[in-house]
Amino acid sequence: MEKQALRSKYKKLRQNLSEDSIEAMSLQIANQALKLPIWEKTYYHIFLPISEKKEVNTEYLMHILQGKDKSIVVSKADFSTGEMQHFLLQENTFLKTSEYGIPEPVSGIEISPDMIEVVFVPLLAYDVKGNRVGYGKGFYDRFLKKCNPKSLFIGLSFFEPEPEIIFNTNDVALNFCVSPQNILNFKNNPLSL
Repeated sequence: MEKQALRSKYKKLRQNLSEDSIEAMSLQIANQALKLPIWEKTYYHIFLPISEKKEVNTEYLMHILQGKDKSIVVSKADFSTGEMQHFLLQENTFLKTSEYGIPEPVSGIEISPDMIEVVFVPLLAYDVKGNRVGYGKGFYDRFLKKCNPKSLFIGLSFFEPEPEIIFNTNDVALNFCVSPQNILNFKNNPLSL
């Protein structure tokens, strides 16, 4: 299916979700993520959800990471360059909502993408091979290409996969995707579930 059609479809599906169902499914996603073989790593990048776009609430995953004493990294997007800066999330990190509705760190300790071992990736849709559709600006594809080749990319979705997404060569595929009911393992990852 074409990306633009998928964006429209999944934006509508998300808009029909109630706040209660978003919270319940976000908690289920965090509980599913506990089954992933990723918890021995140190640096985890997490997206802070845009509430008006009804994204997965990553607060539950953040509690897991904090409970395991992991280093959490969050981003700040620069729409003039299409790039993101990544900062260590600390107790004193001040977050401000950007004009695009994205909660972002104002400043802090910058972390290089090649230090990040696990990235929880936002998406609108994904397919059974791990191809994803985002909002179309390419921020995450550019970021993921700068990560260490051994980094793991984990999509979070309220929905199950599409059979196929027509993707281009700039797209970076996921290693896993976590939904409220399932964990999909793409690329025959050597890590066992």
